[in-house]
Amino acid sequence: MTALALETTGTQAAFMLGRLALVPDLSGALFLPDERTLIVADLHLEKGSAFAARGVFLPPYDSAATLSVLTAAILRHQPARVIALGDSFHDRGGQARLDPACRAALASLQAGRDWLWITGNHDPQIGPALGGETADEIEIAGVALRHEPDAARLGFEIAGHLHPAAKVRMRGRALRRRCFALSAGRCVMPAMGAYAGGLNLRDRAFRPLFREGVSAHILGDGRLFRIDERLLLPD
Repeated sequence: MTALALETTGTQAAFMLGRLALVPDLSGALFLPDERTLIVADLHLEKGSAFAARGVFLPPYDSAATLSVLTAAILRHQPARVIALGDSFHDRGGQARLDPACRAALASLQAGRDWLWITGNHDPQIGPALGGETADEIEIAGVALRHEPDAARLGFEIAGHLHPAAKVRMRGRALRRRCFALSAGRCVMPAMGAYAGGLNLRDRAFRPLFREGVSAHILGDGRLFRIDERLLLPD
């Protein structure tokens, strides 16, 4: 199998979606340099506490871990605006369960920049106490940004929701990692949440979104790898 790294610009990789330049980050975020905007998807904050409430114990550190990853991405790119593409909280009660330290960390990230919460199926409402603004979707340079990808949409789109992951064979062993799923008209972003998991890009849920083919841009160790669709393995 031949794995191709994304074409690099300086020390960063980039691809185009319509006329919008996108720089993928190893955190799973996307940076839009022309817009000074960082996009993240599916933080799923407070997933651990949501499971604990149902009697399933998970270590209660996922929100802090996810915010740490987000902080590092913001420090790298210094965006003027951050857009979170929905399911930022794992359930409707997650906002209330977020502990004071995580609230303070979030407020610090929001300071001095615009912040937009796109609503998702897990968090259809974001309370004003969390700061920022909310919207169902927005459009930037002709590209729609929303939580759930829309297979019927004819234009360009960036979305989350499906948590894409790719399974490939490299150096004789199978490897499964979160990835960006990309076609000429659509990018489905990986989930950033520490406990969010991933759905294999070979799953039937992706078929109507990528009828003309898809490439996986895998979050590797220190770089991204572009993998041809023909080399993707099912679980």
